[in-house]
This record gives sequence, structure tokens and C-alpha cells, in this order.
Amino acid sequence: MPERRLTPVNLESYKPLRELVLDAIRTAIMNGTLQPRERLMEIQMAEELGVSRTPIREALRKLELEGFIVMVPRKGAYVADLSFKDIADVFEIRAALEGLAAGLAAERITEEELEAMERNLVEKQEAIRNNDIDRLVQVDTNFHELLYQASRNQRLSTIISNLREQIQRFRLASLSYPGRNKESLEEHKKLVEAIQARDSQMARQLATEHIENAENILIECLKMETLKSKEAPRPNA
Repeated sequence: MPERRLTPVNLESYKPLRELVLDAIRTAIMNGTLQPRERLMEIQMAEELGVSRTPIREALRKLELEGFIVMVPRKGAYVADLSFKDIADVFEIRAALEGLAAGLAAERITEEELEAMERNLVEKQEAIRNNDIDRLVQVDTNFHELLYQASRNQRLSTIISNLREQIQRFRLASLSYPGRNKESLEEHKKLVEAIQARDSQMARQLATEHIENAENILIECLKMETLKSKEAPRPNA
């Protein structure tokens, strides 16, 4: 009997069942519970989540569109690999958008939003000190949300939100890399200083460099996983 890894969904939640199942599977992929190239068995997941196979199928179709899984004809669904091309595509867009958001934030941010960013830095430092990776990812996410908000450009925020799930998957991998969390904190501190100084050009440059550094870390992670995978068996047909 395979080890149970997925937690049954809360059927009393206000969310529709299909969304609960989608969130559960997506989270399991992002936090590494479900590994790249792992085959996803509908019956097993339905049993673990305590639902029928119908919402599982709906979730898998949605996750395929989001790029989290791949459907192999006559074989089924597998967790998608993180490829160099995936990382390059997402981060090329993200670096440009975050640089723009930071530049605009330096011109448009309010004092209340600056205070929120300062508090975020303290929260991130505490998460690092406590080695709380889940909290660290959430605080890091909040920092970037504050940045988008301070840009005062709703269309920019909307475009970035379309990449949110892919970014979140990459964020977890990046911040889990040894030493990256402290480097990320220092980069955030410098960015906040530039925004406080209303230095739009410097803010744009620092934000772009921050995203490029995260991309480089992810590439290193992927190289390590690629080396490991050479010794691991491929998914069964």
C-alpha cells in the first residue's frame, strides 16, 4: 500500500470542491511532496484526498494548462519537470516587470506602504532565524505584492498575477537553496532603501538584479536535480 502523502480536503470549506482539490495537488507539487516526473494516479489521489475521481480529473486538466503537469498519451499524467527553458521564459518576463514595478514604486509609494515594507523585512529576518521555510515563502510573496501595489499600475499587477503559480513554485525552490534566503533579504533591504530615497533608476536596477539572482540559483538547483535524476529510475509505463 503506497504511503499516504496528500491530506484529505476540508469538505466544510466555503470553496467549491474542485478548487479545494486543485489547491491541494498544486501545493503538493510546489512543496515537493509530488516530485518532477512522478506519475499521478487518479485513484490513489482520490482516496488520499477523500473525493471522487471527477474533481481529480478537472484539477489535472487545469494543472496541465498552468504547466504543472504533462499528459502523456496512453500513460497518464506526470508532474512536469522544471526545464531551463521554463525558468528562462518566466524570469525574462518577471525581471522586466519587477524592474518596472520597482521604478514606479519609487515614484508613487505612500508612507504607509514604506512602513509595511519595513515590517516585512523584520518578518523575513525572523522567518530566516527560525528556519521557517513556509513562513519565509509567504513573507517573500507579500513583499513582492507590496511592490506591485505601490507601482499604482493595475495592468502591471494583473500581468504579473498570470505568472503567480509558476513564480510560487520557483520561489520555493530558490529560497530553499542554502544561503539564498539571507542573500534575498539583503537584496530586499537595498531595494527598500532605493525606494525610500525615491531613486527610480536604482530601484529598477536592484529589482532586476534580484530576479536575475533568483534565476541563477534556480538553474543551479536544476543542474543538481538533473545529476540526481540520472541515477533515478524513469516513471513506469
